[in-house]
Amino acid sequence: MKKYIISIMILITIILLMIWLIIEKYEDNKIPISEQKIDNTENNIEENIIVVSKQNTNKLKEYQKEKIIQEYKGYDVCAKLEIPSINLETYVLKNYSVQALNISVTKFWGANPNQIGNFCIAGHNFKNINMFSNLKKLEIGEKIYITDNDIGKVEYTVYNIEKVTPENVECLNQDTTGRKVTLITCTSDSLLRIIVQAKENL
Repeated sequence: MKKYIISIMILITIILLMIWLIIEKYEDNKIPISEQKIDNTENNIEENIIVVSKQNTNKLKEYQKEKIIQEYKGYDVCAKLEIPSINLETYVLKNYSVQALNISVTKFWGANPNQIGNFCIAGHNFKNINMFSNLKKLEIGEKIYITDNDIGKVEYTVYNIEKVTPENVECLNQDTTGRKVTLITCTSDSLLRIIVQAKENL
Protein backbone atom coordinates (compact mmCIF):
# COMPACT_ATOMS: atom_id res chain seq x y z
CA MET A 1 0.00 0.00 0.00
CA LYS A 2 2.82 2.36 0.90
CA LYS A 3 4.48 1.79 -2.51
CA TYR A 4 1.18 2.55 -4.22
CA ILE A 5 0.84 5.91 -2.41
CA ILE A 6 4.44 6.84 -3.28
CA SER A 7 3.81 6.01 -6.97
CA ILE A 8 0.67 8.17 -6.96
CA MET A 9 2.59 11.09 -5.40
CA ILE A 10 5.40 10.78 -7.95
CA LEU A 11 2.85 10.74 -10.78
CA ILE A 12 1.09 13.82 -9.39
CA THR A 13 4.45 15.59 -9.05
CA ILE A 14 5.34 14.80 -12.66
CA ILE A 15 1.94 16.06 -13.88
CA LEU A 16 2.29 19.25 -11.85
CA LEU A 17 5.82 19.77 -13.19
CA MET A 18 4.60 19.34 -16.77
CA ILE A 19 1.75 21.79 -16.16
CA TRP A 20 4.21 24.30 -14.69
CA LEU A 21 6.55 23.98 -17.73
CA ILE A 22 3.64 24.46 -20.15
CA ILE A 23 2.49 27.59 -18.27
CA GLU A 24 6.03 29.02 -18.25
CA LYS A 25 6.42 28.46 -21.98
CA TYR A 26 3.06 30.13 -22.68
CA GLU A 27 3.92 33.15 -20.51
CA ASP A 28 7.27 33.60 -22.30
CA ASN A 29 5.54 33.75 -25.69
CA LYS A 30 2.74 35.99 -24.52
CA ILE A 31 3.01 39.78 -25.23
CA PRO A 32 1.31 41.98 -22.69
CA ILE A 33 -1.75 43.82 -24.04
CA SER A 34 -0.14 47.22 -23.37
CA GLU A 35 2.87 46.26 -25.51
CA GLN A 36 0.57 44.98 -28.25
CA LYS A 37 -1.17 48.37 -28.32
CA ILE A 38 2.17 50.17 -28.50
CA ASP A 39 3.31 47.95 -31.37
CA ASN A 40 0.07 48.54 -33.24
CA THR A 41 0.34 52.28 -32.63
CA GLU A 42 3.91 52.34 -33.91
CA ASN A 43 2.85 50.41 -37.02
CA ASN A 44 -0.02 52.83 -37.61
CA ILE A 45 2.31 55.81 -37.19
CA GLU A 46 4.74 54.35 -39.72
CA GLU A 47 1.88 53.64 -42.14
CA ASN A 48 0.53 57.19 -41.67
CA ILE A 49 3.97 58.70 -42.27
CA ILE A 50 4.26 56.75 -45.52
CA VAL A 51 0.79 57.86 -46.63
CA VAL A 52 1.45 61.51 -45.74
CA SER A 53 4.81 61.37 -47.51
CA LYS A 54 3.13 60.00 -50.63
CA GLN A 55 0.45 62.70 -50.43
CA ASN A 56 3.10 65.41 -50.07
CA THR A 57 5.01 63.98 -53.02
CA ASN A 58 1.84 64.03 -55.11
CA LYS A 59 1.19 67.65 -54.15
CA LEU A 60 4.63 68.86 -55.15
CA LYS A 61 3.98 71.09 -58.13
CA GLU A 62 6.43 71.29 -60.96
CA TYR A 63 6.95 74.74 -62.46
CA GLN A 64 8.23 75.46 -65.94
CA LYS A 65 11.86 76.52 -65.73
CA GLU A 66 13.06 79.51 -67.69
CA LYS A 67 16.31 81.43 -67.28
CA ILE A 68 15.75 85.16 -66.89
CA ILE A 69 18.31 87.94 -67.10
CA GLN A 70 19.90 89.17 -63.87
CA GLU A 71 20.36 92.78 -64.94
CA TYR A 72 18.35 95.25 -67.02
CA LYS A 73 19.82 98.63 -67.99
CA GLY A 74 22.18 98.54 -65.02
CA TYR A 75 19.57 97.47 -62.45
CA ASP A 76 19.29 94.07 -60.73
CA VAL A 77 16.33 91.97 -61.88
CA CYS A 78 14.36 89.66 -59.57
CA ALA A 79 11.63 88.40 -61.90
CA LYS A 80 9.87 88.60 -65.23
CA LEU A 81 6.23 89.69 -65.33
CA GLU A 82 3.87 88.66 -68.16
CA ILE A 83 0.24 89.67 -68.61
CA PRO A 84 -0.89 88.30 -72.00
CA SER A 85 -4.32 90.00 -72.01
CA ILE A 86 -2.71 93.48 -72.09
CA ASN A 87 0.38 92.42 -74.08
CA LEU A 88 2.75 93.24 -71.22
CA GLU A 89 6.10 91.51 -70.77
CA THR A 90 8.56 93.28 -68.52
CA TYR A 91 11.33 92.72 -65.99
CA VAL A 92 10.76 93.43 -62.31
CA LEU A 93 13.69 95.30 -60.83
CA LYS A 94 14.89 94.05 -57.48
CA ASN A 95 15.25 97.34 -55.58
CA TYR A 96 12.67 100.10 -55.47
CA SER A 97 13.83 103.68 -56.10
CA VAL A 98 12.63 106.76 -57.97
CA GLN A 99 15.33 106.18 -60.59
CA ALA A 100 14.48 102.47 -60.98
CA LEU A 101 10.78 103.28 -61.50
CA ASN A 102 11.73 105.32 -64.55
CA ILE A 103 13.40 102.25 -66.07
CA SER A 104 10.86 99.46 -65.36
CA VAL A 105 8.42 98.16 -62.76
CA THR A 106 10.02 97.26 -59.41
CA LYS A 107 9.48 95.15 -56.36
CA PHE A 108 7.88 97.54 -53.89
CA TRP A 109 7.17 95.44 -50.79
CA GLY A 110 6.74 91.98 -49.33
CA ALA A 111 7.76 88.49 -50.34
CA ASN A 112 10.27 87.67 -53.05
CA PRO A 113 8.98 86.45 -56.44
CA ASN A 114 6.96 83.20 -56.24
CA GLN A 115 7.63 82.77 -52.53
CA ILE A 116 4.82 82.35 -49.99
CA GLY A 117 3.52 85.84 -49.26
CA ASN A 118 2.39 88.95 -51.10
CA PHE A 119 4.84 90.01 -53.84
CA CYS A 120 4.04 93.70 -54.41
CA ILE A 121 5.12 95.35 -57.68
CA ALA A 122 4.91 99.09 -58.37
CA GLY A 123 5.14 100.79 -61.73
CA HIS A 124 4.36 104.08 -63.46
CA ASN A 125 1.39 104.32 -65.82
CA PHE A 126 3.71 105.60 -68.56
CA LYS A 127 2.85 104.42 -72.08
CA ASN A 128 6.19 102.63 -72.41
CA ILE A 129 5.89 98.97 -73.49
CA ASN A 130 7.28 97.80 -70.13
CA MET A 131 5.16 99.98 -67.83
CA PHE A 132 1.67 99.78 -66.28
CA SER A 133 -0.32 102.10 -68.58
CA ASN A 134 -2.72 99.28 -69.57
CA LEU A 135 -3.17 97.89 -66.06
CA LYS A 136 -6.59 99.61 -65.92
CA LYS A 137 -7.77 97.29 -68.73
CA LEU A 138 -7.27 94.13 -66.68
CA GLU A 139 -10.32 92.15 -65.59
CA ILE A 140 -10.98 89.64 -62.83
CA GLY A 141 -10.15 86.08 -63.94
CA GLU A 142 -7.32 87.05 -66.26
CA LYS A 143 -3.86 85.49 -65.92
CA ILE A 144 -0.58 86.90 -64.67
CA TYR A 145 2.73 85.02 -64.91
CA ILE A 146 5.75 85.57 -62.67
CA THR A 147 9.02 83.85 -63.58
CA ASP A 148 12.13 83.72 -61.40
CA ASN A 149 15.35 81.73 -61.50
CA ASP A 150 14.60 79.70 -58.34
CA ILE A 151 10.99 78.46 -58.55
CA GLY A 152 10.26 78.92 -62.26
CA LYS A 153 7.14 80.23 -64.00
CA VAL A 154 4.04 80.46 -61.77
CA GLU A 155 0.54 81.25 -63.01
CA TYR A 156 -1.72 83.61 -61.03
CA THR A 157 -5.36 84.59 -61.52
CA VAL A 158 -6.65 88.12 -60.90
CA TYR A 159 -9.27 88.12 -58.11
CA ASN A 160 -9.43 91.77 -57.01
CA ILE A 161 -9.22 95.14 -58.79
CA GLU A 162 -9.81 98.42 -56.98
CA LYS A 163 -8.87 102.08 -56.73
CA VAL A 164 -7.67 103.43 -53.40
CA THR A 165 -6.20 106.63 -52.01
CA PRO A 166 -2.40 106.84 -51.70
CA GLU A 167 -2.76 106.59 -47.90
CA ASN A 168 -4.50 103.21 -48.12
CA VAL A 169 -1.76 100.58 -47.85
CA GLU A 170 -3.96 97.57 -47.07
CA CYS A 171 -2.91 95.98 -50.37
CA LEU A 172 0.62 95.51 -48.96
CA ASN A 173 -0.66 93.16 -46.25
CA GLN A 174 1.36 89.94 -45.92
CA ASP A 175 -1.35 87.94 -44.15
CA THR A 176 -1.54 85.04 -46.60
CA THR A 177 -0.67 81.34 -46.55
CA GLY A 178 -0.18 81.12 -50.31
CA ARG A 179 1.49 82.90 -53.22
CA LYS A 180 0.00 86.25 -54.08
CA VAL A 181 0.89 89.14 -56.42
CA THR A 182 -0.17 92.78 -56.05
CA LEU A 183 0.35 95.27 -58.90
CA ILE A 184 0.24 98.99 -58.08
CA THR A 185 0.11 102.05 -60.35
CA CYS A 186 -1.43 105.52 -60.45
CA THR A 187 -4.62 106.66 -62.18
CA SER A 188 -4.15 109.09 -65.06
CA ASP A 189 -4.65 112.09 -62.75
CA SER A 190 -2.37 110.53 -60.07
CA LEU A 191 -5.03 111.12 -57.39
CA LEU A 192 -5.72 107.41 -56.78
CA ARG A 193 -3.87 104.11 -56.97
CA ILE A 194 -5.02 101.22 -59.14
CA ILE A 195 -4.56 97.92 -57.28
CA VAL A 196 -4.65 94.55 -59.05
CA GLN A 197 -4.31 91.41 -56.93
CA ALA A 198 -3.85 87.85 -58.11
CA LYS A 199 -3.32 84.49 -56.42
CA GLU A 200 -1.60 81.32 -57.58
CA ASN A 201 -3.60 78.71 -59.46
CA LEU A 202 -3.42 75.49 -57.42
